[in-house]
Amino acid sequence: MDAQQFQRQILCYSDKMYRMARSILLDESGAEDAFQDLVLRLWERRDQLDIIENKQAFSLTSMRNLCVDLLRKKLEYGGLTADIVSSAPDPQQELEEQDSLHNIHRLIDSLPELQRTIVRMKDVEEIEIREIAQILYMSENAVTVNLSRARKKLRDMIVTIQQSEEKQYERNR
Repeated sequence: MDAQQFQRQILCYSDKMYRMARSILLDESGAEDAFQDLVLRLWERRDQLDIIENKQAFSLTSMRNLCVDLLRKKLEYGGLTADIVSSAPDPQQELEEQDSLHNIHRLIDSLPELQRTIVRMKDVEEIEIREIAQILYMSENAVTVNLSRARKKLRDMIVTIQQSEEKQYERNR
């Protein structure tokens, strides 16, 4: 595989690989490092990539495995931290939209790792259930069940937050 083939067959999934790393690691700079590390590893083994049929599934599986390994190493050394970057646009509506988006991401991030990964792959990356099952080495039914459970948890968390805000609003009136 030459550089052009590598770019067409592997690097075309760069955005998806990066977003997957970011959703698993919850850290922008860590995701960038993981992405660069994976690209380097894949480039070094580019001659072996020709036999792989589904390069997207292989790339995303490799990224997921690398991120899980990185998380395990961080846990071993006690260095797991979460940095939250926020920006505050001037107009009120943009601020509210940004806040809502941040809250949704925070809720997704609070899901168990498998459910979080499946939700991001399906709802953000728009990857088909069949491909998610291949990437995660699960049955399609297991992916569907985990996706359903994750969405239910998210709905329940949103309803709980809304009820809490309504109660606080009533107390402050």
